[in-house]
Amino acid sequence: MAGAIIENMSTKKLVFFGFFILVFQVLFIMVGALIAPSPTSAIRYLATKCIDRHRARSWLAPWGSNRCQQIHSFDDPLAKTLDANNIVFAVHVPLPNKEMSPWFHYMLAVLQFDIAFKLINQIEDNVIITIDAGLAFRDDLRSEWTTKFHSVEQRPLRCIFEVSKTYENEGRFYHCDPIPLMELASVAHKYFLINLRLPVNDTVNVGIGEIKDIHLVAIHQNGGFTRVWITMKTVFSPWIFVETVWYWHRISLMARHPVLLEKVIFALGISVTFLNMPVEWLSLGFEWTWMLLFEDSQQGVFYYTLFCFWIIFCGEHLMVSTFYYYFTIIVSILAGQLCNFFQQHTMQDQSQRNRLSAYWWQVGLVMFSSSILLIFDLSERGVHLTNPFYSVWASEIGTKVAITFVIVAGISVCLYFLSLCGMVRCVFRNIDGKIHQLPEMPEARRLRYKGIVFRFKFFMLATLACAAMTVIFFILNQVSEGHWHWRDHTLQVHSAFLTGTYGMWNLYVFTVIFLYAPSNHYNKNKSGDGQQTDVLEKAESQETQLTCGEQGPTETYRITGKVAEE
Repeated sequence: MAGAIIENMSTKKLVFFGFFILVFQVLFIMVGALIAPSPTSAIRYLATKCIDRHRARSWLAPWGSNRCQQIHSFDDPLAKTLDANNIVFAVHVPLPNKEMSPWFHYMLAVLQFDIAFKLINQIEDNVIITIDAGLAFRDDLRSEWTTKFHSVEQRPLRCIFEVSKTYENEGRFYHCDPIPLMELASVAHKYFLINLRLPVNDTVNVGIGEIKDIHLVAIHQNGGFTRVWITMKTVFSPWIFVETVWYWHRISLMARHPVLLEKVIFALGISVTFLNMPVEWLSLGFEWTWMLLFEDSQQGVFYYTLFCFWIIFCGEHLMVSTFYYYFTIIVSILAGQLCNFFQQHTMQDQSQRNRLSAYWWQVGLVMFSSSILLIFDLSERGVHLTNPFYSVWASEIGTKVAITFVIVAGISVCLYFLSLCGMVRCVFRNIDGKIHQLPEMPEARRLRYKGIVFRFKFFMLATLACAAMTVIFFILNQVSEGHWHWRDHTLQVHSAFLTGTYGMWNLYVFTVIFLYAPSNHYNKNKSGDGQQTDVLEKAESQETQLTCGEQGPTETYRITGKVAEE
């Protein structure tokens, strides 16, 4: 009898395969911890206050051969003769004697205002600050600046004064929230210049307090981490692609048509191949501003396919109604009662198995959650293709909508994980019940079925562990420091999380495709053992009647079919 590789591989080989996967998982974690630097760097710049008497649209640089006329403080005598519209805050990225690189992948800019408290010039509630922002670039220190983007943006200014607002506390600074300025999806030039103007008239920039300085924090991906990341994608890409082709070739050699589970596994391989496409190599030589949006699309396709695979993988081993997903939200509380309910009130028969339409409710919810994240992503990074200064967080409504999208998506993911846990629990109970219904068979065959069920359960638990570890590592990453020190080595926790998670998903999909590929191994009995052969054939015939002759990728798949009970 031919089945999947997971059922026909010897225990010794299976243990060796598991050890092989575990070693590679540890290796990917250590690559991020010991080899890759921190994923991002944040550099703080103090904006130079340049004088623009004629209010021309020329570019003002804070240093270099053509640096602007500057004032160091608004308390200088020269500053007293200037109007607020004559001041331009200039920032040169990067610092002197350094260069930007396409290996930095992207660049974010965040503003931090130093605003002094004055009784006669306080910050009003719910005030909006208007910023006239421009971005220019050049690739050598002698050429002229080339305009890249220009935009007038409005941002909410949220500041608090932590002490009492009295005359004695004048001159102390407000505590203001950082203000997002821009997101540049490609760092294709060596030098960037940012000019910020705060236009003032009777209706614009009124009630924003007395601004003393503006700090700009530029965040970009480290080149060393980018090299490690692209190298991993380059290694994984042909590996998963060849295995996916090999898997479908094995499926096509079978006499029957592929079942739904096999098609979903093939789709999972395609999605990982798409995720692993190392298009970043090409972006190093071209200014592709859509790279971040494309990478989000890669991850979105993969996660959507993976979540659908888990639903179908569990559902094909547990025949219940299409409303199962809704009810399993409560499984964590009433798991035992619900499992008994589903086993006694199964509403799908064998004709509904192997149909994607049987999972319309579950797949629809996954698609709904994915659509929410896609809309949120398009509303932000989609607009950045033409205006990197745009931010969905710039308005109160946009902020509330964005937060709502993120919260709804987060709740959906949590409910999905709880439902998956309940599904796995019910699958285990369903399989145990089916095993007890099998007819009496020789001890060798009974032991074989126990081994098959044990392997299936172990794989299901590994699936849950894979999903849970991603959530746990994400939470730990948010509350822990970016690096730990161990003896003479620095362990980059954030890098280890990213490379470890990416490696874990690839290894998991590789394992699924390999272990659930059709096996060319057949159980052969010795010709002299005629009596044992007769008994096995009789058990095989009884089993065929029990499973209604359904064909599937594994024995576990076949024995979980609906059985007519007397």
